[in-house]
Amino acid sequence: MAASGVSGYAAISARVRAMYSALLSPQEMARLSDSPDFQSLLAQLKPTIYGSYIEELKEKELTPRRVVFQIKGRLAAVYDSVIHMAPEHTRPLLTQLYRYFEVENLKAVLRGIVTDPTWDRVRDVLFPYGSMSVLPLQAMVEAGNVSAAVELLRGTVYEETLSFAMKRYSAEQNLFPLEVALDLNYWRKLWQETKRLPSKDQQQALRVVGSLIDMNNLMWAIRYRVYHELSEEELINYTLPFGYHLRDDDIRSIAAGADIASVVQRVYPGIPDLNILLEEPRSGLPLLELQLKQNLMRQCMAAFVGDPFHIGIPLAYLVLCELEIQDMTVLLEAMFSRVSEEKYRPYLLKTALVKA
Repeated sequence: MAASGVSGYAAISARVRAMYSALLSPQEMARLSDSPDFQSLLAQLKPTIYGSYIEELKEKELTPRRVVFQIKGRLAAVYDSVIHMAPEHTRPLLTQLYRYFEVENLKAVLRGIVTDPTWDRVRDVLFPYGSMSVLPLQAMVEAGNVSAAVELLRGTVYEETLSFAMKRYSAEQNLFPLEVALDLNYWRKLWQETKRLPSKDQQQALRVVGSLIDMNNLMWAIRYRVYHELSEEELINYTLPFGYHLRDDDIRSIAAGADIASVVQRVYPGIPDLNILLEEPRSGLPLLELQLKQNLMRQCMAAFVGDPFHIGIPLAYLVLCELEIQDMTVLLEAMFSRVSEEKYRPYLLKTALVKA
């Protein structure tokens, strides 16, 4: 059982800092992005921390989807290790953070049931969550329809959330209410677990968790207004009424039709070409989200500066691991599809930053 206080963080802080040093540097990411083709990229990945995961694949399995699935196994292993090393009072928060991938798996299964209900197709897009998840995902796919699949979640932490949302799904036959319900429930619980921490840990955790929540909530609000043209009431209902720097008033302003750029500029000052990004949302919003993720990266790197005895360091490391795999996914898919460098390089997070 992990101790609390400085003694409880001594071991995990040293271990996480060692794992942090094994993350790919911006220079290494740039070198990977210079690979001439997909096979060369795989060869360059072999000496990295991802090499052993890729080597488990047979030659015919070397596709972006399968390789990404394998390297996500590294993230699953990291979560398992960090959660078990962490002081006991922080484990509910870390476990809830990890549950993000379980929620994503649930949404992928629901989409699979609607579009292509075969387990072999759905399985390859799931996150390798491991033994920490006991959800009957294969049985859900094989149930053949959404209602029967949701019934299989009785007794799980998702039963109440999905049972309520199923009323709207049944009326509209649209997965949107189910996915929104899962997302909002996840982030509410993550916020609640953060707020339960003692003062010092809570302050450090908010730099990471709060930044994550702000980024997601802001992008939801913008997309709901720009793409989905939701009513003011719907937009408010489908977003979160709390945040770190993003306030409920900011979300309500966007919902009411206020200038989006002014809200973004207040929370994230200094974003270049913001008005241009918002004028061309189809191309601009992905680039805006990329800049928000780079801001999140900076927040995570800042956690490693100064006092090492707090939950912010493990949290920051876990988020950085996920962002690195997002970069790897962009690279693998671009190389396999022979996308030109000028098209994919702007979407690489790490090459735009200097590692702290």
